[in-house]
Amino acid sequence: MEFVYVVPREKIFPEFYPQGLVRFSAELSRDSVMDSIHANGFYVEREYAERTPSLKQVIPYTVVVSEGKVMLTKRLPKGGEGRLFGKLSIGIGGHMNPVDHIGEAENNQTVTEDPIAECTLRELEEELWLEGARRLEPIGLINDDSNPVGAVHVGLVQVLFLHKGSARVREEEILEGRMVAPDELASLLAEGANFETWSRMLVERLGELLPLPQPAHS
Repeated sequence: MEFVYVVPREKIFPEFYPQGLVRFSAELSRDSVMDSIHANGFYVEREYAERTPSLKQVIPYTVVVSEGKVMLTKRLPKGGEGRLFGKLSIGIGGHMNPVDHIGEAENNQTVTEDPIAECTLRELEEELWLEGARRLEPIGLINDDSNPVGAVHVGLVQVLFLHKGSARVREEEILEGRMVAPDELASLLAEGANFETWSRMLVERLGELLPLPQPAHS
C-alpha cells in the first residue's frame, strides 16, 4: 500500500485555481508556497487521494538542462504506471512518500528538514545518471484541473542546470531519454507528439525557463 503526500486544495490555492504554469513572484512567493505545503500537508493512501480532488498530491517536477538542451524521456511498457506508457516528458518527478520525511542520523531515524528536496533527489537518482556541477532553480506551480488525473495533483516545477555535464537514463529497458534542443521540442509539440500534459504546458513556455541564470563555474 502506497502513501502519498497531499495538501488541501484551498491551502495551496486560497484565492483561485490556476490553469497551467504559475511562476513564483511577489504575489506567489516560493517561501509562502513551501511553508503552506510543509504546514498543511499529510500522508494518505494513494487510492483515496486519486479520487479526492479536494486534496492535491504534491509532485516535485524537475526539468534537466545541459548546455541549452533539455532531457526528453519516454516511458516504455515495463516502466511502471500504465497511463504514462509512450508519453513524452521533460519533467522528472514523482509522489512524495514517507521515506522523504525520514532520514538516518547516526543510525537513528530523524525527520528531514526538506522532504521536497529529498523527494527531488530520490526521483532524479532513480531515473538518471547526472554529471557536472548542478544548480536547482525553483520556478513555480503547475496545475491542470481539466481532467481527473490533473485535478488531484499539483507540480512544483524546478529546473536543474548541469554545467559542463550530461544526463542519461539509468534503466534503458523502462525509459528512453536524450538531450534535445528547444526548437526540436517545439517541432514535436507542433506535430502533435504525445506529451504528458504538464510537459506540453512547459514546452509552450520554454522561452521563459531556459534564459534563467546558469551555474557560474569555470
